[in-house]
Amino acid sequence: MSPSPSQIFIILLTVLFHFHHSSSFSLSVENPEQNFILSPNHTFTAGFYPVGENAYSFAIWFTQKHKHLDDNNNNNATIVWMANRDQPVNGKRSTLSLLKTGNLVLTDAGQSVVWSTDTDSSKPLQLVLHETGNLVLQELNTNGSINSTIWQSFDFPTDTLLPGQTLTRFTKLVSSRSETNFSSGFYKLFFDNDNILRILYEGPRVSSVFWPDPWLTSNGAAGSGSRSTYNSSRIASLDSFGRFSSSDNFVFNTSDYGALLQRRLTLDHDGNVRIYSRKDEKQSWFVSGQFKQQPCFVHGICGPNSTCSNDPMNGRKCSCLPGYVWIDDQDYYQGCRPNFQLSCSNKTHESRFLALPHVDFYGYDYAFYVNKTYKECEDLCSHLCGCAGFQYTFTAEYGGYYFCYPKIQLLNGHRSQSFLGSFYLKLPKSSDFVDDMKIQQNGMGRVCSTNGVVKLEREYIKEKENGSLKFMLWFAGGLGGVELLGFFLVWFFLFRSSKNSDEENNGYILAAAGFRKFSYSELKQATKGFSQEIGRGAGGSVYRAVLSDNRVAAIKRLHEANQGESESEFFAEVSIIGRLNHMNLIGMWGYCAEGKHRLLVYEYMEKGTLADNLSSNELDWGKRYNIAMGTAKGLAYLHEECLEWILHCDIKPQNILIDSDYQPKVADFGLSKLLNRDDLDNSNFSRIRGTRGYMAPEWVFNLQITSKVDVYSYGVVVLEMITGKSPTTGIQIKEELCHERLVTWVREKRRKGLEVGCWVEQIVDPKLGSNYDVMKMETLANVALDCVADDKDVRPTMSQVVERLLSHDNNY
Repeated sequence: MSPSPSQIFIILLTVLFHFHHSSSFSLSVENPEQNFILSPNHTFTAGFYPVGENAYSFAIWFTQKHKHLDDNNNNNATIVWMANRDQPVNGKRSTLSLLKTGNLVLTDAGQSVVWSTDTDSSKPLQLVLHETGNLVLQELNTNGSINSTIWQSFDFPTDTLLPGQTLTRFTKLVSSRSETNFSSGFYKLFFDNDNILRILYEGPRVSSVFWPDPWLTSNGAAGSGSRSTYNSSRIASLDSFGRFSSSDNFVFNTSDYGALLQRRLTLDHDGNVRIYSRKDEKQSWFVSGQFKQQPCFVHGICGPNSTCSNDPMNGRKCSCLPGYVWIDDQDYYQGCRPNFQLSCSNKTHESRFLALPHVDFYGYDYAFYVNKTYKECEDLCSHLCGCAGFQYTFTAEYGGYYFCYPKIQLLNGHRSQSFLGSFYLKLPKSSDFVDDMKIQQNGMGRVCSTNGVVKLEREYIKEKENGSLKFMLWFAGGLGGVELLGFFLVWFFLFRSSKNSDEENNGYILAAAGFRKFSYSELKQATKGFSQEIGRGAGGSVYRAVLSDNRVAAIKRLHEANQGESESEFFAEVSIIGRLNHMNLIGMWGYCAEGKHRLLVYEYMEKGTLADNLSSNELDWGKRYNIAMGTAKGLAYLHEECLEWILHCDIKPQNILIDSDYQPKVADFGLSKLLNRDDLDNSNFSRIRGTRGYMAPEWVFNLQITSKVDVYSYGVVVLEMITGKSPTTGIQIKEELCHERLVTWVREKRRKGLEVGCWVEQIVDPKLGSNYDVMKMETLANVALDCVADDKDVRPTMSQVVERLLSHDNNY
């Protein structure tokens, strides 16, 4: 039986009464001069902090003595923590409330929950700001004593670490967007899965680790002594005397080490970690130490197609390359765009090269060539459609060779007189540039970025008085005729607003990711009804397609067993994969998530898979070595240069594609297992993944799954390329078929061969004959055997594999 209007009225009175009396503590954004929390000695303040026009975040800062807390113009407090840095609340009717359920919630003007501690407790609670700057939610016993801590801000840092606060495997520091914009920026300080503390640049287009210096091994980082990968505790902290220490043996002492001062370690918006010191609030903060001594070596600081230069007197300056202009001269992170068009006809006479002395770009090489003449390097870049220029440098350390680095992207550029090489920028032949043209400075000094948060356009009720009474009277008067309509409207609002919110979020991520959403009918038409199948795997089938813009694509149609996730979950994964950018990873152009259909749109590879090429006798020794090198580079990028920890989990020749130049591209990555770096719980792998013959022992023995499972599979693939033998078939020995594992067979050949001399000749694919480099082949085989070690801790990382192959590749 339906309740009568009078019964509903009584229920509403009860609900409203409960709503207004369900919190045991509350702070209002409208009275910041009265609604705040102080630490015992007033060193720290917690309260609502203005981050823009009509925009506030609940934050903790070093107390500004004799300052008005609601002063938007001269507040300038030193923020050490924020609850809602990426979702500010309105300047009216927003509150922080400690509910009687034990949950601390931050609500906006519309009473929507913006942030909460997600805690619950039936015991009395108190919210306390300690003198350390730690905001703590504590349970109390009946006698008023402290029973336990159920939440603390120290466990959820933003961009700052205070003395006594620890950085762990479960936490990270994320920089702010700029000096005036406190939202999340592009830089992260975190422990990687190899137990090393690192700084990552996670930009709008690419991501890369730049500290410790990426060209150094994990056993040594500049200025830090010996870094160790063996301590898995992953913990770091700063003390009040100025020492920062980490479990990977990184120790950093400030210039004023030993003095007991106020200190903080902050990952600043420019990507550098700095330790600041001062005696008390009467003094200004000064930098007593920083991790990166060369500010222009921070990745992404000036954006694509630009260079960074540092003048000790004037500071860092960003400049567009000649022929390029700023995308947004108020936000240097976006970089520059070409103010010209280059033809892709591969004709040398249609382009020219402008020499830029002392300019270097780190990473994104098309390849690495030793002992090339300048003319050879120039011709190589001229004929490569995607080549934007090349680095040409003489290095005396490695036998006095000239090194040629054609670049497919111009990122992480810097100009320094200490760099003796030159960069040669590719420009149209018809350009008016002259060879002695200086790099444009555009009159800009330091790096600029977007300013504070824009004004929030959110409606709220200005007159709060008697609002509940007015609502109840209105509801009671009209309830008899609109009861059913009211329930319908509530249902419609909840579900429709949720859908709209998801669509808006997806649209925002879609624009940032740079790929598009296709309709199912569009892809069905492009594949001619999914009639031309070009591949099939455990995850789905792949079809050749011609898109509406005449691009040839490969469409992967996931099997229904892999389609159980929602569209939002599916999009969360593909949006991350779509932002990845590496020449040895297959490019994703878009996706489809419509009803039960889940499809991925990739670039099409003319040469097919590595498996196809191995069986067709198309691969000589040089191509096989290059494929091993490129595959290692792609996996190293997935494992070590992405914030999200991406495991492939199914490395095999069928998932390595070959382009027209026989460059490898790893495919089917990411959707196998995409985790946050902090989430290494083995229980997340609900089933064994991979292909028989390529799977690491961890899968079989239910051990912890790390990036080393991909290393093992990579080693098996390399052994297959060397021997021409599949790990899933028998080994032919003296006319007899023996079902011995490929890995075991190669190990035994090496063991016996080392006693009598060369062993590589006994395992090389007969198709190669004697047309291979014996020393490089032996190096490749040894690397592969190290990768397939039964103990995962003995296996190298993929970056170490790349370094070993590069060190023996004098003809690459």
